[in-house]
Amino acid sequence: MLSVRPKIAELVFQLYGRPLHPELFQVYNSRTVRRGAYEAKIDITGAGHVVTWQYQGLTLTEVATSAQHPLPQKRRLLSARLRGLRNDRVECRGGASYQVSFQLEPVEPEVFWTFQQELALDGQRQGMLHKFDSSGRMALGALSYINVETRNSCLLVQAFHTFPDDYAIVKSQSLFEIP
Repeated sequence: MLSVRPKIAELVFQLYGRPLHPELFQVYNSRTVRRGAYEAKIDITGAGHVVTWQYQGLTLTEVATSAQHPLPQKRRLLSARLRGLRNDRVECRGGASYQVSFQLEPVEPEVFWTFQQELALDGQRQGMLHKFDSSGRMALGALSYINVETRNSCLLVQAFHTFPDDYAIVKSQSLFEIP
């Protein structure tokens, strides 16, 4: 199966207050972490990633995907096009909270290829990495790299998704906290 990225103009970042059906996404790499009172499943998908975080009956699902991807609207807490830089925070019941910072960064070709090589090296040592097929326009395909840090009271997810056809990088940092 060919795995290439959608165009960056189609990207959205969303947060749901519920789980989403796994069959909605083509998953290329997956990891589950458990620490203290929470559990999280992190998936690299075709357009970006899905993080499903659970704590004492509360579920938050973060999705970076294409706007063309059919997702439900029920219990969607946040939805934003991936353009420029954005920071957001959501307070949840029971004292849990979610913070996110994401940006779409167009860069010069030399900077892009250097960054892509560094991600590939980091992904061989730690974190999660998926190398996508080339779209045909560029010799190399896109990369998705996700680094996860766990503490008893929080989960930090740093994600980097490259888009070679547009010389662009999507960066996100999400913090899921419990009281």
